[in-house]
Amino acid sequence: MNSRESAPPVVSDMPVCLNLAMVSMIWGGTWVAGRFLAGGLSPILAASLRFLLASVALLGFLRLARIPFARPNAGQWLQLALLGFFGIFFYNLCFFYGLQYINASRASLIVALNPAVIGLASWLLFKERLSRLKVLGILICICGAGVVIISRNPQLLAATPGAWIGDLLIFGCVLSWGVYSLFSRSLNQSIGPLQTVTFSILLGTLMLWALAAVRGEVSGAAVADLGITQWLSLIYLGVLGSALAYIGYYDGIRKIGATRSGVFIALNPLTAVLAGAVLLGEQLTMSMCVGGVLILAGIWLCNKPLAPGGKKRIL
Repeated sequence: MNSRESAPPVVSDMPVCLNLAMVSMIWGGTWVAGRFLAGGLSPILAASLRFLLASVALLGFLRLARIPFARPNAGQWLQLALLGFFGIFFYNLCFFYGLQYINASRASLIVALNPAVIGLASWLLFKERLSRLKVLGILICICGAGVVIISRNPQLLAATPGAWIGDLLIFGCVLSWGVYSLFSRSLNQSIGPLQTVTFSILLGTLMLWALAAVRGEVSGAAVADLGITQWLSLIYLGVLGSALAYIGYYDGIRKIGATRSGVFIALNPLTAVLAGAVLLGEQLTMSMCVGGVLILAGIWLCNKPLAPGGKKRIL
């Protein structure tokens, strides 16, 4: 862990912040893409196809760019397998099985806890300094995301049979993403974000396909029955929502740390609401707009540069 005397200049942080905002907007669109895909495939097969397309896109990019494959050592392979297991395999299991017990709005409310979990874990495990301003920004982001999500579906907090199981599974998504965000530090520095994402997604994809095969969910007929809208949704999920977005997210972690990068996840529900309004004709309300303002304010506070001469510790 390194300590720097002052925060990086605002100019150097701005491209990173814009990149992370774009990543979160892409992820927000995955909720809409997932709704177009829903019902056509089993959840595990859908996840397997999504990350198969992501793997193909990543390998194709490496080939076209003539970027040689890194040669991870044994310890790095173990780290990559850990990232693939938690960030791809276990995350998708918790996500898809959790949605069998609770609706997507309730799930997204729990997922909105990601910035807080990442920030707390960074403080506990890596001794990252959490200033009062950064903590306030994280809390405001969570409040803003909650306002957006609850405004979209006021009934999401209503208790349903087995809801606690779904809540527990979706919280497993939060913990999985925390592992995927925090335990990539050394790999991002040694082999780079592109190689880290590529290898972790390849390993996670193999795990997903193995589970789909064991459960008998690999179905060529189901894939052949997919329509053009569903294929476009899969391509969006795999190429943009996985390959491109994961690289952008890891690049942000490498440059500004996990806590400051993780807070941009609060933009996901806001983007999902906006995409739903544009593509699905869903209604926007004033409370959703208020929640969006809170999210943006929280992100600004969490990423606000220190005054000249201030000390800042980064991952």
